[in-house]
Amino acid sequence: MQRDVEKQRKLEKMGENIDLQDEGAFVNSIIGEGTKLKGEFELNGLLRIDGNFQGRVKTKGKVLVGKNGTAECEIIAGTIVIGGKVKGDIIATEKVTLLSTGQLEGSIKTPRLVIEEGVIFNGTCEIINDKNKLEKIKEEILNKEKDKKDKIEINSRKHDEYLNNKLYEKVPSKIANKS
Repeated sequence: MQRDVEKQRKLEKMGENIDLQDEGAFVNSIIGEGTKLKGEFELNGLLRIDGNFQGRVKTKGKVLVGKNGTAECEIIAGTIVIGGKVKGDIIATEKVTLLSTGQLEGSIKTPRLVIEEGVIFNGTCEIINDKNKLEKIKEEILNKEKDKKDKIEINSRKHDEYLNNKLYEKVPSKIANKS
């Protein structure tokens, strides 16, 4: 308990007033300062980004972008706290908090929004109180990304077939028939 209080004080000193104890959230993933990472995160609990991340994050828990963190990604989470730089669209089913050191370029969809003085925000914001509508938007985004991946995979297979056909066109027929 004492360590949790000390962590909270440390975060408050950094200008990141975040309650890590509500809803049983725990930090189970950290992208540390100086770290660069590309990809997709799907997790339970809290993700803290203090380094550089590109990709997509999906969690029912919290995503925290620390004041030295940068993220070029789509974030879908329960709660999102931005103290660093984020470029991309974010959807929070509970709340979005933009801290005074935060910068966001993208769209926000959430039922609750807290913006501290000093934030740089360039984008759109939609406050959605209807949880069903928010869930539908979230699913549409996830399905759109899945469709895009399926198209890439299909195009990749077509490309492989094309290359194989071109390869056999250049090989003399006597050699190609031997295999």
